[in-house]
Amino acid sequence: IVFDDLKALARFALFPGDQITVEKTPAWAQAARVSLLRRLAFKGGHTGWSRAWFVSCWSRLREAELAHADLVELLRQQTNLALLDLHPPGIFQIDGNFGGTAGMAEMLLQSHDGLIRLLPALPRAWPKGSFKGLCARGGFVVEASWKNRRLTHASLYSRCGGACCVSLPDNPTG
Repeated sequence: IVFDDLKALARFALFPGDQITVEKTPAWAQAARVSLLRRLAFKGGHTGWSRAWFVSCWSRLREAELAHADLVELLRQQTNLALLDLHPPGIFQIDGNFGGTAGMAEMLLQSHDGLIRLLPALPRAWPKGSFKGLCARGGFVVEASWKNRRLTHASLYSRCGGACCVSLPDNPTG
């Protein structure tokens, strides 16, 4: 892939790529965060696919509240009552639907960089919940539940018989 725009490269490298991570490239992660904030400040995110991309990018940066805020905006501004993504001027576009669900999954499970992370961007608005059947890289199927924003159950099944490394969520502070 050839990029003429370094800002676009930075966003792609953050998500769906994995060249930028909070742990391994913190300075680049901070630069991606600034790029996202500037994009929003200058009216970015006005289409469903763009807003959905923000959800996933914030999730990769472990910015749970920002990911949630953009998910809410995606549902509030870019979808109709049937939850279909509407691209301006109101034309159905599936990108926001696929991207929005991918963003929600990214908030709950991440599996890039050789590690499966559970609840990496869990927002305060989801104090309890569960998921079942999310797939992680390496052929793993994951389910988990949480209460009071604390992981209460997790199950990983390997379709390929392989081993994995799992990162459990930090205890919430607020």
